[in-house]
Amino acid sequence: MTARLADIAAQAGVSEATVSRVLNGKPGVAAGTRESVLAALDVLGYERPVKLRQRSAGLVGLITPELDNPIFPALAQVIGQALTRQGYTPVLATQTPGGSTEDELTEMLVDRGVSGIIFVSGLHADTTADMGRYDQLRGQGVPYVLINGFSEKVQAPFVSPDDRAAMQLAVTHLTALGHTRIGLAVGPKRFVPVLRKIEGFRLGMKERLGLGEAEIEELIQHSLYSLEGGQAAATALISRGCTAVVCASDMMALGAIRAARQQGLKVPQDVSVVGFDDSPLIAFTDPPLTTIRQPVQAMGQAAVRTLLEEIGGTPAPHSEFVFLPELVVRGSTASGPGQRRRDR
Repeated sequence: MTARLADIAAQAGVSEATVSRVLNGKPGVAAGTRESVLAALDVLGYERPVKLRQRSAGLVGLITPELDNPIFPALAQVIGQALTRQGYTPVLATQTPGGSTEDELTEMLVDRGVSGIIFVSGLHADTTADMGRYDQLRGQGVPYVLINGFSEKVQAPFVSPDDRAAMQLAVTHLTALGHTRIGLAVGPKRFVPVLRKIEGFRLGMKERLGLGEAEIEELIQHSLYSLEGGQAAATALISRGCTAVVCASDMMALGAIRAARQQGLKVPQDVSVVGFDDSPLIAFTDPPLTTIRQPVQAMGQAAVRTLLEEIGGTPAPHSEFVFLPELVVRGSTASGPGQRRRDR
């Protein structure tokens, strides 16, 4: 302890007695001197005593589930730039398999005195998760905004793409090309965005093709949000006679293309594939991917704007800001077998 006091005193240019008074919260120390001692603590890598920690006006936490999927770095970049323009410093915290959990990352950010937190595709999107963790966070006075996934149980603002509309866009596009056997490759059923995509897909298939519930159910395949997950789902759907596959992410769509090729099929001549996200570089795949563009720029900026209003003392209502996606047609979709026969 004595060595530490000496180090801090030397760094701050004050006596050890002054350092001791600051660390113990004693009066009689000038504000400038107190700041010098606290700055010396930070420079030397010592943690400030809990009672001396102040919530920084400049730090905002951003928690993402992973960075392997290009959509998450894209969102992080938009959010980070928007925060920086407003004078805040983003602190990116990413979950990793076997690493820190969302709760641990949240605790770490709160301990560092962040002004607020933005959660991207977190536990709030999992219908089986305990939403009490978010009430606890609000009880600590930390404002937050949640992206992707809505829960009635969480009193906070949400920002989401319109997953239902996205699937209807995809189904409309593919049926217009003559496809009548369209599969849906999505993630685990417990997630809100997955449930919404299924709703939109069901509605589109009923309206466009007049299919019944049992017929549609056979065309839905749950898997992992990864290239391998998309490959596994598409393999199953193609074996059921699907000539087109709509995927819940661009990564899954790349896996679907691989699945088709492994079976000696060509994309889009034999199987059409639609992705979701329009993540960076996806326009340059082989073939360039037809996908549903998630409005990342607008969503990220809205999340930052809403959070800063909360930080500024104007709480947003418990509401969901829903952003319309856009169909981007490229080279991975083409006429289905039915349409080709009619064209001859």
